[in-house]
Amino acid sequence: MTEDRSFYLDKKLIQESFNQSAAHYDEVAVLQREVGNRLLERLELVRLTPQTILDVGCGTGFTTTPLLKKYRKTQVIGLDIAFNMLTIARRRVPWFRTLHCLCGDAEALPLADDSCDLLLSNLTLQWCGDLDRTFREFRRVLKPGGLLLFTTLGPDTLIELRRSWEAADGYNHVNAFIDMHDIGDAMVRAALAGPVMDMESITLTYQDVFTLMRDLKTLGAHNISAGRAPGLTGRRRLQAMGAAYEQYRQPDGLLPATYEVVYGHAWGPAKKLSTPRPDGQAVFPLSQLRRRRPAG
Repeated sequence: MTEDRSFYLDKKLIQESFNQSAAHYDEVAVLQREVGNRLLERLELVRLTPQTILDVGCGTGFTTTPLLKKYRKTQVIGLDIAFNMLTIARRRVPWFRTLHCLCGDAEALPLADDSCDLLLSNLTLQWCGDLDRTFREFRRVLKPGGLLLFTTLGPDTLIELRRSWEAADGYNHVNAFIDMHDIGDAMVRAALAGPVMDMESITLTYQDVFTLMRDLKTLGAHNISAGRAPGLTGRRRLQAMGAAYEQYRQPDGLLPATYEVVYGHAWGPAKKLSTPRPDGQAVFPLSQLRRRRPAG
């Protein structure tokens, strides 16, 4: 059976896209902030005194900054594939705290085994092409009994936009998203303990579909799958897609954009399995992440 690579995600393109979007990301990151807040609220239900926290896909630091404030004696590490995102995340850090930043890939974490008490990730897993490998990495760096808490997007995300493009042409215009049950199965295969999943739908509204598309591009979240249309999309196809989207216009005159938000948590198993790291991967012992003295 031939593998369908039409939704394959190119990590280099992902990195370039988010580096380019970093400067204006916060201007349109409405969903990311809302889901991040809801993720942090779930953390309030857990009794945890972590020594080391890793925020995977920290972006501009929206979820990282509250962690720095809540856990004032804890070492907090922000990891993102886009260096420009980390630069902005550093600017949000309170003067009395230090954020250790690592530019790296969630599928090959540059940290030692059993090094983190809490691993948090907000809306990042949808950019990971190999979910099994990602969860194995999460399990590897979690200490026994450490907590994994994450959000990602399910397959009904942007369903209106996907269907409208299907009516216009035969190319992929919306990235694919993995079903909640498949995510749960991947956590089980990775031997994470006590995985729990749930989901909810969040709807944003727009005056027109082209504003939605501009926001997605500003976020760096536009379609970068292998099956996307080559070159620029012609005006005729854009108009056909826009006409198809009109069927979703609500009584209040606005167009909906649905996001299927998936929440998950699991624990580092008490008995850790050996997981070899990819050849050539740089691993930084936490002792090397020194606290910088303030300038001046």
